[in-house]
Amino acid sequence: MPQESRPTEKFRTSVGGQALMEGIMMRGPEKICCAVRRPDGTLDLTYSEVHTHWYNRVPLVRGVFNMVENLYNGYHYLMHSADVSMTEEEQQAEESKLDRWLDEHTGPKFQNALMAVSACLGIVLALFLFTFLPTFLTGLVSRALPLGRWTKVLLEAALKLIIFLSYLFLCTRMKEIHRMFQYHGAEHKTIACYEAGEELTVENVRKHTRFHPRCGTSFMILVILISIFLYAVLPWTSTALRIVYKLALLPLLVGVCYEILKWSGRSNSLLARAIAVPGLWLQRLTTFDPTDDMIEVAIAAVTPVLPRRPEEGRW
Repeated sequence: MPQESRPTEKFRTSVGGQALMEGIMMRGPEKICCAVRRPDGTLDLTYSEVHTHWYNRVPLVRGVFNMVENLYNGYHYLMHSADVSMTEEEQQAEESKLDRWLDEHTGPKFQNALMAVSACLGIVLALFLFTFLPTFLTGLVSRALPLGRWTKVLLEAALKLIIFLSYLFLCTRMKEIHRMFQYHGAEHKTIACYEAGEELTVENVRKHTRFHPRCGTSFMILVILISIFLYAVLPWTSTALRIVYKLALLPLLVGVCYEILKWSGRSNSLLARAIAVPGLWLQRLTTFDPTDDMIEVAIAAVTPVLPRRPEEGRW
């Protein structure tokens, strides 16, 4: 990598990424690069441009739009990595009659729309698990036992955390997800190496931490924790009405959490470090130490997206 592409001192960069199936997607200020390891050991590299929209300059609003955009793009690259990383035999075994019919009778626009619908279904599942289910279970308990308002709030918060942590823990038990979390660790280590101003080599990257304060995991736990305080003021007149109120406040919750994470990522204050602690702790479940070949994939993904001058990519 050219010397001028590396910062001369430790700093925070806006470069970020996402772990994929046998690969990593890295996003810089201007470009996106997706690197996936093929079954034969070679790397598949695909590129796209980063587009700046009007909402990126509007506080609170940008958090919601960026989350939707990241979910859609993330699902797109995840499906791409699954296609590239599977052998022909695996693809034939996985491909259903419906998949073959869609490939033969539909165009890219329909398939993109189908991908958007799949991403929306993922959002619906998340809303069910972390918004509806804790409130529903709390309502069931309150029917059997007389609970005060704040007892309900605390019970709902405890159930939400238990469901969330259990979900992540069960994910780590799956072999494919565990490998993806290793790639997640490679992504963090590589970005940390770049932010430290060191040359991006496997040896240099390997020694850096797999924990990073500006991570999607940190955003998820921040949303969970802030929602506990934000939803505590909502009435408990009925379980159904409380769920409606929570859904109505969801855009505000996402916008506030995005701004908090953005601010804490730029600050070295004690409060910013305290905000980062839950996310860093939770990354013990979502990141694992990568192998050297995973680090090679991360380096290949991040190198093309780095800004020509490091100051152009400051967070």
